[in-house]
Amino acid sequence: MRTTLNLGILAHVDAGKTTLTERLLYAAHVIDALGSVDKGTTQTDSLALERQRGITIKSAVASFGIGDVTVNLIDTPGHPDFIAEVERVFSVLDGAVLVISAVEGVQPQTRILMRTLQRLEIPVLLFVNKVDRGGADPQRVLRAIRSRLHVPAVAMGAVHGAGTRTAGVTPLDGDRDLRTGLIELLADQDDSLLAAYLAGDDGLPDNRLWSALAAQTEAGLVYPVFFGSAITGAGVPELTEGIAGLLPAAADDPDGPVAGSIFKIERGGSGEKIAYVRMFSGTVRNRDRLPFGDGLEGKVTALAVFDRAAASPAPCLHSGQIGKLWGLRGVQIGDRIGEPGPGSDSHEFPPPTLESVVVATDSADRERMRVALGQIAEQDPLINVRQDDERHEISVSLYGEVQKEVIQATLAADYGIEVTFRETSTIYIERPAGTGSAIEPLTSDDHPYSATIGLTVGPAAPGSGLCVRLEVDPRTMPLHIYKTAAGFAAAMTSYVRRSLQVGRYGWQVTDCLIRMTECGYFVGDGPRKKILPTPATTVADFRKLTPLVIGQALERAGTVVCQPMASVRVETPTTRLGAVLSALARLGAALGAPVPNGDLTAVEAVLPSDTVHLLQHQLPGLTGGEGVLDTGFGGYQPVRGRFPVRRH
Repeated sequence: MRTTLNLGILAHVDAGKTTLTERLLYAAHVIDALGSVDKGTTQTDSLALERQRGITIKSAVASFGIGDVTVNLIDTPGHPDFIAEVERVFSVLDGAVLVISAVEGVQPQTRILMRTLQRLEIPVLLFVNKVDRGGADPQRVLRAIRSRLHVPAVAMGAVHGAGTRTAGVTPLDGDRDLRTGLIELLADQDDSLLAAYLAGDDGLPDNRLWSALAAQTEAGLVYPVFFGSAITGAGVPELTEGIAGLLPAAADDPDGPVAGSIFKIERGGSGEKIAYVRMFSGTVRNRDRLPFGDGLEGKVTALAVFDRAAASPAPCLHSGQIGKLWGLRGVQIGDRIGEPGPGSDSHEFPPPTLESVVVATDSADRERMRVALGQIAEQDPLINVRQDDERHEISVSLYGEVQKEVIQATLAADYGIEVTFRETSTIYIERPAGTGSAIEPLTSDDHPYSATIGLTVGPAAPGSGLCVRLEVDPRTMPLHIYKTAAGFAAAMTSYVRRSLQVGRYGWQVTDCLIRMTECGYFVGDGPRKKILPTPATTVADFRKLTPLVIGQALERAGTVVCQPMASVRVETPTTRLGAVLSALARLGAALGAPVPNGDLTAVEAVLPSDTVHLLQHQLPGLTGGEGVLDTGFGGYQPVRGRFPVRRH
C-alpha cells in the first residue's frame, strides 16, 4: 500500500535547504541533472528574483518516491523577512527536516523554527549540511543542537574528513559507539529496551531499534541528527532512509468527509486563481462544489496532484495528498474547504511590525498598482495593503527591507509597473484604556439607519486579539436577514473587526472585548423616525451603524498606543559583559539577570523592535566579534510620552 508524507524542508537562510531539495529529487531520479542555487537552475526556486538573489521567497512543492512512500516535499523560505510564508506551510506538514550548516551552526532562525515545530508537535529530523566546507565542525554543531535547541539529539552517523571535499559519513550501523549511544537514549523511554540493555544484550536487531526510534521521533522524545553534504551527496542516502522510515505518513481517509486547508495561492497565466490545498480527509473530484472560508462556495473546474516533482492533472484529490484547485474564485490563504480539519487558525509567528508607502513612478499607474498590490496580498495576506484616501497613499506591511525588493521586482516583472518606497516606519497598535459604552436606538433621529445597536468596549488580555460577544435576547436579533444567531454573530464580528482597523490615533485596535448589549430591527410596523419613513431593516443598516457606535464607545473608553517589542538573547565573552549591558540600557532595554556559562555569559532583554538594528550594528565592536544575538517577538508595550499618530 502506497502512503503519502508531506515533508517540510526548513532552515536559516543559506544553510543549504534548496540544494538539499535538489539532491533529494536527483537521488529519486525525478530530475536528470542537479540544479544550482548560484546559477538559478534549481527545481523549486522558479521566481526570477529567487534565481537572481539565490534565496527562496515562495514555498514550492515537489514530489518524489522513496519505496512505497510518496513524499510531497515543501521547500520554504529561510530569510526571516518571509517567515509568514513558512507559517502557512506548518499547517500541512506530517514531518520536517531542519537543515543546519556544519560551519555556521545553530542560528537565530533555527531556534525559532525548532520552537514552533515542537509547539505544533511536528516530528523532526535534523540534517547537518556542508560537512565538506572549510571550517565545518560537526561535533561542535551537535553539541550546540543539544544545548541551544534543548532537544535530546542522537547522531545517526559519524563524519570523517570534515572540512574537505572528500568528507564522508559512516552510518550508524557501522559505528558501535553510536549504536550504543542510540540504545541508551531510547532505553530511557522504552522499558523493554532498557531491560535488554541491562541484561547485556547488545545484539538487538536493527529493525527493533529502528521501530523504537521511529516511535520516539514521532512523539518528539528524540531528534535524529544526520550529517552530510547536499553538494556532494555524502550522507544523503542515510537521510533519505530516515525520511521514509522515521517520519509518520499522512492519515488516509479517502471516504471520510471532505476536509482540507489552503496554504498557498498563486495566479495562472490568464490571471486565474490557483489554490494549493492539503487534504486531511475525503476526496475532491473535478466539478465538485466545495464550501470554503466564511460561508462561501465554489465549483472545482480543474485539479492537479503532485507526482514526480510537478503537479499533474488528475481526476481526484484524496486525503493525505497535496494538490492544486482551480475555480474557487473567492478563496483565501488559510481557508478550510469542506469540514474543519486539524491544525490551528492562530498565527505561530508575529505580524509584520513595519510599513512603507508605495509610490508609482508614473502617477497614471496608481490605480493599476492598487489592483496589483491586492493580487500580491492574496498570495501573502500579511502584506496588508492599506489605502489612505485622504492623502492618496497606498502602504504595505513588511517584515523587513528584502520584502520591498520582492514587491518592487514583482510589480515590475509581472505587471509592468515601476514603483519606489518611502522610508520604512513602525506599525503600532492601540488597546482600550478603559471601558466605554454607546447605543444608537432605532427611534433616534440622529441617524438614518433602521437598527438598534448597543456596544460596550473594554480591555482584554494582551495578545488575545478581538473577542465579540452577543449579550442580547435572540428574539431581538434580525434572524429574518441573517438566518441564524451564529450567522448574525459572525456578521457582527466582521463589522466590528473592520471598524477597529483605525483607532483614535489611527492604529488598529486589538486586545479588546466587545459586548453587544442592545439590538433591534424594524420589519414595517411600530415607531417611525421623524426625519425619514423607516424602511424595513437590511444587512446594510447593521453594517453601516456598527462603526458609528464603535467610534462612540471607543472615544469614551480611551485607547493606549503600544509599540512592538523584541526579545533578545545576547551571548558575549564575560570580559565584555559590561559594555553589552551598557549598550542595552542606552537602547531602553529591560534586562534579565546575566547567566554565566564558562567564558561566556548570556543576557536576555526586551527592547523596542525598531532599535534592534542598532544593537546588531554595535554588537561586533562591543564583543570583539564574538557576540551572538538571537531575536524574537516580544509583544507590545505602551508608548511612553506622546502617542504617535497615524494619518488616515
